[in-house]
Amino acid sequence: MGCVLEVDVDGEEVFLVDKEVLAPFCGRIKNLAGGGEGVVGAAAAAAVARVVLRGFPGGAEAFELVARFCYTGGGGGVAVTASNACALRCAAEFMDMAAAAAQEVSTPPSLVKMTEKALDEMPQWSWQSVVEAVRQCQRLLPMADATGVFDRVVGALVSHVAVSPGDATPTSSSPESSAFRFSCDTKSSCLSARCTSRTWWFEDLAVVLGPGMVERVAGALLARGTDHGVVSRFLLYYLKCRVAGAATADDRRAMLEAAIAVMSGLDRSSVSCKGLFGILRISSPLKLPTSCHDSLVAMIGAKLDHATLDNLLVPAPPGTTSSLYDVTLVLRFLDAFLHHAAATGARGETPRLKKVGKLVDLYLAEVAPDPSLRPAMFVELATALPAAARDCHDALYRAIDVYFQVHTRLTEEEKMRICKGINYEKLSPECCKHLARNAGFPTRAAVQALASQHTVLKSLLRGGGPDEHLRPVSAAKHRAGGEDHDDLVAAGGQVVLYAGRLDLSLESQNLRSLLDGMHWRVMELEKVCSRMKTQMSKMKAARRVAGGGAAAAAGRRAASRSLPRMCS
Repeated sequence: MGCVLEVDVDGEEVFLVDKEVLAPFCGRIKNLAGGGEGVVGAAAAAAVARVVLRGFPGGAEAFELVARFCYTGGGGGVAVTASNACALRCAAEFMDMAAAAAQEVSTPPSLVKMTEKALDEMPQWSWQSVVEAVRQCQRLLPMADATGVFDRVVGALVSHVAVSPGDATPTSSSPESSAFRFSCDTKSSCLSARCTSRTWWFEDLAVVLGPGMVERVAGALLARGTDHGVVSRFLLYYLKCRVAGAATADDRRAMLEAAIAVMSGLDRSSVSCKGLFGILRISSPLKLPTSCHDSLVAMIGAKLDHATLDNLLVPAPPGTTSSLYDVTLVLRFLDAFLHHAAATGARGETPRLKKVGKLVDLYLAEVAPDPSLRPAMFVELATALPAAARDCHDALYRAIDVYFQVHTRLTEEEKMRICKGINYEKLSPECCKHLARNAGFPTRAAVQALASQHTVLKSLLRGGGPDEHLRPVSAAKHRAGGEDHDDLVAAGGQVVLYAGRLDLSLESQNLRSLLDGMHWRVMELEKVCSRMKTQMSKMKAARRVAGGGAAAAAGRRAASRSLPRMCS
């Protein structure tokens, strides 16, 4: 044997090789030998007696194949197969075997050429061989990137995934399994025969792909024209299979970041709202980077009309004392929804806006009993949506009523700021009746509610035209057979509402309801006036007690009779 060289491969194993045998094929070994021709001097031999190769692609097994290739004079004893082609190609690059071959006068067989030829045939490999190549490539990075092996493997993988359903090779994975159903919205069409035939590869790839690899594979699938919905469901399936079993928090975080990065570029309609909230729950304790979390919030906000109340009930972050639930996060969802609606235009967005309005009302009712929820936060939540989001404000009123009952120390000004979210003209007569009796609401709010309902009734009556069914008339004119088209008539200090001929059609039922509500409010005002009159009489009587006598009593009775009749 010539000059013996000890080669330590990553501390796994030490090989004793002849430098003169390896040098014609390996540029790295030739440089270690001092670049001389033939036998190396004793001093040079001593200098390179031991070499440590760190980060060798494929480890000791790949180096052994490289050494066998050199000892057999160029590949006679080495078979390049699907199982070792990727590792040998990267090992050949690491050992600089292509450069060494180019410098020789009589070019010896090249391991680079042999492996390149095998990689060219990768699209014809079996599915399992391609999956194994994917597994290997993750251990060969970054050399797999530098040599183009990774791109070839991904290309072969996409070719297999993109084949027609009839030619696909089913594996043990089944989209009909409970695990797969978890990754999709129950209302989506992912369980149709057309989709299931295109997702047979989910389980095999979910098992082998690491975080960096899954992002690149998903990107290659999209570049190849794969349906966005299929890619989205694969990413959700991948997270379900891998996140729970990840060894460290960093691994879980990397998987979530990779999935969110891909999903943020998908069509909004292709991403499951249920799946996005699932990602949110998983990522909450992991503290994703701000940009990644913002992308997730934006995606959820764009699909907020598909969310449910349970989705929004996210507990407040640990250490937060401002509320039981994460109200700030819901406000961010609403901002994202409104921003997306503005960006896409108003056409077709009103139904979605009303769905979100109903959802927010449910959320308000859920968080209103929270004693730690600050008034400013409640106001911001109640006023976050535009007026078009609610046709009726009854639910909003009930939520505010509950909030006032729990937060008994609110000032009148704070209550009025909260009540600004209510459009009194959109309250039903029943809610207006309740508000007028509700001692927890500010007096100004009750007055505004009555005034708004009065305005609604006036506008309806004025707009009724000559065939209007309801007309307020004075009692005297009604007895005389006359009519008055004024909206409200005061006769003898009384407010009188009279329905001329209550022959209401189906279209005027709303007007009947409003009239009933106004009639109730008038009765309430009459009761208030009566109580005021009694209190005034008692006060005047108390002042005259000191005078005594029948004259004083007669004077009090005369004064009482002299009071104008404010109410009937």
